[in-house]
Amino acid sequence: MATLDDVRELALALPGVQERVDGHRGGATWRTDAGAFVWERGPSKPDLVALEKLGRSWPDGVVIGVRTDGPDEKQALLETFPGTFFTIPHFDGYPAVLVRLDEIEVGHLREIVTDAWLLRAPRRVSRAWLDARS
Repeated sequence: MATLDDVRELALALPGVQERVDGHRGGATWRTDAGAFVWERGPSKPDLVALEKLGRSWPDGVVIGVRTDGPDEKQALLETFPGTFFTIPHFDGYPAVLVRLDEIEVGHLREIVTDAWLLRAPRRVSRAWLDARS
């Protein structure tokens, strides 16, 4: 199972990534100059109320948000790995999923963090990074 330290290590190993503390929620956020691609995400009171109305609850353990490449990828992750990925009404229409770190292996986490980074990395940087791995 993955930890927040794993997220930090994976994200900071990618070119151009900065770690910041989210001024709104207080959790760690990893971003490029183009924006955040992975962030620590706890529930807000409105999140808990909305989930309760749906008959659901916020899971135990550490949760992160991860940017996806649109609604199709988001839906595929939610359907394929329902115990690992989830969403909340606040994320409706937003290209991101929530990830239960206690339910994901580090190798899978590496994939989703890298895919999210590729969406936010400058094209020149991402191409060079991918070429170096070919």
